[in-house]
Amino acid sequence: MSKPTPPSLQIHLHTLFFLFLTFPFHATSQVNDSEQTTLLKLKQQWANPPSINHWNSSSNHCSWPEINCTNGYVTSLKLTAKNITETIPPSICDLKNLTLIELQQNFIPGPFPKVLYNCAKLRYLDVSENYFVGHIPDDIDLLSPQLYYLSLSFNNFSGDIPPAIGRLLGLQTLKLDANMFNGSIPQEIGSLSNLEILVMENNSFVPSTIPLSFTKLKKLRELWMREMNLIGEIPENIGSLTALEVLDLSINELSGNIPSGVFLLKNLSTLYLFKNRLSGSIPLSVEALNLTAIDLSANNLNGTIPDDFGKLTKLAGLSLFFNQLSGAIPASIGRLPELTDFRVFTNNLSGELPPDFGLYSKLEGFQVATNGFTGVLPKNLCAHGVLLGVVAFDNNLSGELPKSLGNCQSLLIVRIHGNRFSGEIPDGLWTLLNLTVLMISDNSFSGKLPGRVGTNLSLVEISDNQFSGEIPPEISSWETLTVFKASNNLFSGTIPQELTALPHLTTVLLDRNRLSGNFPSNLISWKSLSTLNLSGNQLSGPIPAEIGFLLVLTELDLSENEFSGQIPPAIGDLRLTWLNFSSNRFTGRIPSEFENSAFDSSFLNNPGLCASKPSLGLNICNSKTRNSSKFSSQFIVVVSSISAVLFVIAMTLTLFVVRGFQKRKIGLDSMWKLTSFQRLNFTASNISSGLTESNAIGSGGSGKVYRVPINYSGDYVAVKRIWNDKKLDQKLEKEFLAEVEVLSTIRHANIVKLMCCISSDNSKLLVYEYLENRSLDRWLHGKRRPSSVSGSVHHVVLDWPTRLQIAVGAARGLCYMHHDCSPPIVHRDVKSSNVLLDSEFNAKIADFGLARILVKHGEPNTVSSVAGSFGYIAPEYAHTSRVNEKIDVYSFGVILLELVTGKEANDGDETTSLAEWAWHHVQKSNPIEDALDKDIMEPCYLDEMSNVFKLGIICTGTFPSTRPTMKEVLQILFRCNNPMAFREKNIGREYDAAPLLNNSKRERMVEHEDDGFTSIV
Repeated sequence: MSKPTPPSLQIHLHTLFFLFLTFPFHATSQVNDSEQTTLLKLKQQWANPPSINHWNSSSNHCSWPEINCTNGYVTSLKLTAKNITETIPPSICDLKNLTLIELQQNFIPGPFPKVLYNCAKLRYLDVSENYFVGHIPDDIDLLSPQLYYLSLSFNNFSGDIPPAIGRLLGLQTLKLDANMFNGSIPQEIGSLSNLEILVMENNSFVPSTIPLSFTKLKKLRELWMREMNLIGEIPENIGSLTALEVLDLSINELSGNIPSGVFLLKNLSTLYLFKNRLSGSIPLSVEALNLTAIDLSANNLNGTIPDDFGKLTKLAGLSLFFNQLSGAIPASIGRLPELTDFRVFTNNLSGELPPDFGLYSKLEGFQVATNGFTGVLPKNLCAHGVLLGVVAFDNNLSGELPKSLGNCQSLLIVRIHGNRFSGEIPDGLWTLLNLTVLMISDNSFSGKLPGRVGTNLSLVEISDNQFSGEIPPEISSWETLTVFKASNNLFSGTIPQELTALPHLTTVLLDRNRLSGNFPSNLISWKSLSTLNLSGNQLSGPIPAEIGFLLVLTELDLSENEFSGQIPPAIGDLRLTWLNFSSNRFTGRIPSEFENSAFDSSFLNNPGLCASKPSLGLNICNSKTRNSSKFSSQFIVVVSSISAVLFVIAMTLTLFVVRGFQKRKIGLDSMWKLTSFQRLNFTASNISSGLTESNAIGSGGSGKVYRVPINYSGDYVAVKRIWNDKKLDQKLEKEFLAEVEVLSTIRHANIVKLMCCISSDNSKLLVYEYLENRSLDRWLHGKRRPSSVSGSVHHVVLDWPTRLQIAVGAARGLCYMHHDCSPPIVHRDVKSSNVLLDSEFNAKIADFGLARILVKHGEPNTVSSVAGSFGYIAPEYAHTSRVNEKIDVYSFGVILLELVTGKEANDGDETTSLAEWAWHHVQKSNPIEDALDKDIMEPCYLDEMSNVFKLGIICTGTFPSTRPTMKEVLQILFRCNNPMAFREKNIGREYDAAPLLNNSKRERMVEHEDDGFTSIV
């Protein structure tokens, strides 16, 4: 018989048993509390970004959307695009069970985060699209051996990729693209036997061949090596990568033949080899029947298009343009059932186009320009109703256009100029609702202009045809028209007044027709017109004085007509780059602005014209010399006649040269040196052919800017062409190189993207992304112009939330330049015209022609001359030429004042600039709201606008030391909607603008001894 257990022991055992049963619960609870504490600490160390304000101690952290828990433990941290601006703290690895970290699309600075070595269970790491800089550490293999996904894309890592990365043997995905690597490609990557996806594109490695070790990656499904400075030949045994589905080796310097093994990869679906130096013919045998996209464009390939391509039943896109291919297109390609995009332009192809194109597949793009095709256009191109563009210019195509195009409602672009088409345009084509571009010049089309066109038609080029009749008065309904080129046709009658009612017109070419009557009056709606050519008609009468109100007009040609009377003096106020009034009946004095050698051939064969100086070969404007200059006038007539003959000969030769240039296909590209910094879907000749006056959208001291279309889908790029003035060659060369040097190294959402630079012997081009809403100054200050240009789309008043969004975006761009670039960059010409806006009014800093990478500490930081624009120049810069970030802060402060007041930078009432005016306004104790833009001021925005006005005043302080940094400016803008005292305590510094407003002296300062920071008090 056992002894009974003592009561005290029973209680003790019960207690132990209870503790034993409940221990896991308490342990888990304690861990949960600890992990929540860690997460809240992370939030604090990241400066409490508003995007995770819901992280608080009163809620369960496992319920936060950025956190995933397994069995109560944090295993996943997803913080994509949360506006994190601080480094990754070591405490992140206090989350011991963390397997996944996503921190992409933030603003995290600093070197590679070695603190992540302590996350022992990490399997998935994505820190792409941040501001990381420096080298990837040589001991990167200290990351968790369980890591299978690593993405460092879209940062600023540089130098070599360390061989140690080849020891992360668990990796299945490795993404290193879009950085600044400038070293070598390690062979050790070939040791990653589990690798399935390798992305290394868009890096400037030293010239390297494709590592042979890569052919050992038997599990590799995707290989992306675009734009990596690859040289040499594609390895012949690349066909051993039997799992390969995607191969992209484009935009490199690869040479030699395309290995036949490429087309034997049975799993291959995407093949991109465009823009290399590959030669020879395309392999004839094709077994990669899964191919959906082939792009071999911009190489030196010759021979014919293989018939086997017609067996690729899954092929959706075939791009072979810019090669030297010859022969006919295999008819079977026209019958491919999945083909949507077909591009073979600029080759030596010939024969008739296969008639089945579009009949068996939903064809969207058809580009066969600049070849030697004959016959007619296929009539079934739009059989499925999804065709976007027909690009077939510069061939020998003939016959009439297929009537089916007139019913193709999806059609955006038709470019068939430079052929031998005839007959009338199908009626429905003019009125297609989506048609934007119609370019049919240099054919033999006939007929009359329609009274009505589609509501989106913006560019019409019908020159060098046989169109006749009058220009219909219904042309006033062509409301979206921007370019109208109708030179060398048979149009008669008068120029209808209704043509001048089109507000978006930038180019009107009606030269060499049979037009008569007077110059149209009431030109007030032509506020966007930059080019007007009416030469070679029978127009008569005086020129209306309103022509002087066409403020953006740069080219004007009224020669070879019967115009009479005086030349309106107001024309002298225009900034014309081309002017021709010759061979008319003008009388009187020419405007004095034209009395210089730039216009020495602009007034010939107008016996009644005179000038105050003899430099133009005109009569002197006084009676004595008029009578004594009869012999001189006769001499001028003879010289003018000879000049006219020489001019005709020169123009004829030029025409042949231009035609020959257009027909010289591959030779055209060889004239240009193209250096790309982004993925490109265009070539140098695409850009050069678009540098026409009809595409010009602006000009400045160093060049003209064009909007150039690059494909049939309506995509554009902005091209800045440096002026070719020999007196400025050295200066402009310096500006060109400065802009390329700076922009080619920058990748930021708020800095305009430089896509490439293009050089030839006599031209230098910078190609940028095109931003639809152009520059900020057009939106803010368009309404300040004379009434003759009011009402344009860019005069719509921006509301305050949009202006604040623009301020934040521009501040982000400058903040990146000053604080996250290594070395830092100062812009030197920050102004509202250099703040560009995309379709969503996101701001991007542009025009780095004056930018300068700051010198190292201790070196002289002055420049030889002061750059910038009046109203934006910091006082110390004007006097000492000292260059540092604070001159940009001053200029940005002026932009803030523009945003809140609506005034221009040089608009300061009785004072000299907006900044001075704002300071005087405050010194006089005037209410801030009296300075704000009345067009947008609403009670709910008053505090925000007042705070930004105060910030603008602080930024434009006389002394550089009184101005905040751009990092502080950005933080203040984030919090400017706080109606309390306008105070910013970021990064250990205090800003209080309230005392400033009661201060009678702008320059009173006090030095904060704790951090050496000077602020106005």
